[in-house]
Amino acid sequence: MRAALVSRSGQERAEVRADVATRPLGPTDVRVRIRASGVCHSDLSAMDGVLPNKKPFVLGHEGAGELVEVGEAVPGLKAADHVVVCWVPPCGHCAYCLSGQANLCTELFVATALTPNFAVDGGPVYGMAGTGTLAEEVVLPWQCAIRVPGDVPFDVAALIGCGVTTGVGAVLNTARVTPGSTVAVIGCGGVGIAAIQGARIAGAADIVAVDPSEAKRSLVGRFGATLAVPPDQAEAAREQVTGRRGFDYVFECVGRGALVRQAYGLTRRGGSVVVVGAGGRDDQVSFSMAELFYDNKRILPTMYGGGDVRVEYDRLIRLWRAGRLDLESMITARLPIERVDEALDLMRAGEAIRTVIEF
Repeated sequence: MRAALVSRSGQERAEVRADVATRPLGPTDVRVRIRASGVCHSDLSAMDGVLPNKKPFVLGHEGAGELVEVGEAVPGLKAADHVVVCWVPPCGHCAYCLSGQANLCTELFVATALTPNFAVDGGPVYGMAGTGTLAEEVVLPWQCAIRVPGDVPFDVAALIGCGVTTGVGAVLNTARVTPGSTVAVIGCGGVGIAAIQGARIAGAADIVAVDPSEAKRSLVGRFGATLAVPPDQAEAAREQVTGRRGFDYVFECVGRGALVRQAYGLTRRGGSVVVVGAGGRDDQVSFSMAELFYDNKRILPTMYGGGDVRVEYDRLIRLWRAGRLDLESMITARLPIERVDEALDLMRAGEAIRTVIEF
């Protein structure tokens, strides 16, 4: 089958091969026929080595498809079910899962990250974040396949697999944005746009989008942003919207220490700095003890939206059905797997909110 492979850190082009095989199906596994996979900035970070992954690996972690085979010990799923692939599968029985923090569960995540989901020429090939959705099929533990209604389009369902769950969840679960509040979102890719929409859903009165791309700034109004500015105008926007007080909530959706520092400066005393982007291990952020004490700002990291996907996916689909969450407009390009490098280039250039690879 076809899949997009990465063999080394720093590789700029994915190798699309047609001789990739999946691993055998185990009794607790499912085989997913991928129909759509979003191309996320995290894919670039995995290629660059910023996000570590065993190599070689198949790109992609934001996918949706249908089950074509189900292991004999799999509960509650059957062939032909439509599913969203979850790259942080909840085991359901660890302390994190039982305390409502299933997004922090590592019981299955570590095992899937270390298990080769694919093979080429008899050699092991891993999946990005333990999945690998830029492939026609993938075999995964059944907990990685979250069933969704059959009438949800695959491209819409794919976005829920990572970016939308992360961005909306950061607002509703981690920050718990309150009605009438002021919000700034730094970085308006797929996750940032989802955060903007989450802030609108939460009832924020002012939502300022900060992004260097003029193309993106021209689009954010349809998702709920009340003002869009480039990064060098963020301070002026703070003064315009809050009278120099600062925003109640600032979301950093890129994953860079310098932008977390900028977010801190834009936030009011007692407000919340929400770190959404996934950054590198060597990217540091400094805060003095004095400012931490005096400013009383909350610094809130969030992973995968801070919720349980078994609940979150359903909530997002209901918001989408109600017309309160616009997912179709987030897709700025749809391409076949053979054009995955074009999708990656769009992401590098900051010209796409989300590109979806369709099979």
